[in-house]
Amino acid sequence: MILRTPLFRKVTIVGVGLMGGSLGMAIKKYNIARRVVGTSQHNSSLVYALKNKVIDEAAHDIKSAVANADLVILATPVKVILDLLPTMAKYLHRNCLITDVGSTKVNIVEAASKSLSNPSMFVGSHPLTGSEKTTAAYASAELFEGTTCLMTPTEQTNRLAKEKIKQLWTNVGAQVKFISPKEHDQILAYISHLPHILAYGLMEVIPPEFLEYATQGLRDTTRIAASSPEMWKDVCLTNNKNILKSLDELVKTLSSLRKSVSGRDEQGLLEHFQKAKVKRESISKAEALPYDNRDIH
Repeated sequence: MILRTPLFRKVTIVGVGLMGGSLGMAIKKYNIARRVVGTSQHNSSLVYALKNKVIDEAAHDIKSAVANADLVILATPVKVILDLLPTMAKYLHRNCLITDVGSTKVNIVEAASKSLSNPSMFVGSHPLTGSEKTTAAYASAELFEGTTCLMTPTEQTNRLAKEKIKQLWTNVGAQVKFISPKEHDQILAYISHLPHILAYGLMEVIPPEFLEYATQGLRDTTRIAASSPEMWKDVCLTNNKNILKSLDELVKTLSSLRKSVSGRDEQGLLEHFQKAKVKRESISKAEALPYDNRDIH
């Protein structure tokens, strides 16, 4: 729904790739802010974003980007977010809201608490959507429609900040759920981080000369291996304990499957496959999404 009165005067998006660009387009589409300013490490991204009306204005340094902003959205890889928080803190006005779209949360929330002069105005966010494509050329104002956004407020989070960030996400089409940063990282290790690592590992072991025979099943299973290696390196380093737990459980299951294959154990194989099939079918069948090939980042 297009708002009659914008929620914000100036929204600054740091990082105008797929996620930041899609947010810029959605904010403009639904009149959530009077002005959307974008900044990026890559000048080409800003040129594209301006030309294609992803943002209203481009800023080439963080100081001018966040000056007098009502809301700053950090839409960069996790490590960049961690580096940016202390850098930009001195340029924010005290009541500026800050959120992010990072794939891990504990480290980001802790960094915000330590770096910001008014950490109560920071609310962690993670919209469960994305694509293996990373640039604004693939951005869509509809990217967040029909999705879930996990928000990770803490005891020190300002109530009004929490509510306003929630309004942002609901107005771009997402359903908001509140969980702790710790719960977020535990869940995402299984539903997002492990599948990406698995896709990378699977592609690594396939002999290159076999790839010309790739089936649709292989393409579907490994599509996310085309995601940004830099981004996923950061994810692994900032959620390593939870990822290691999920990896250990996967290795244990693979070991059991290997034993069944090696021993020609028909019953063992059937039990594994049937258990997985039932669990897969328990995932709610979502309605057709308006944005193709969306996955969690």
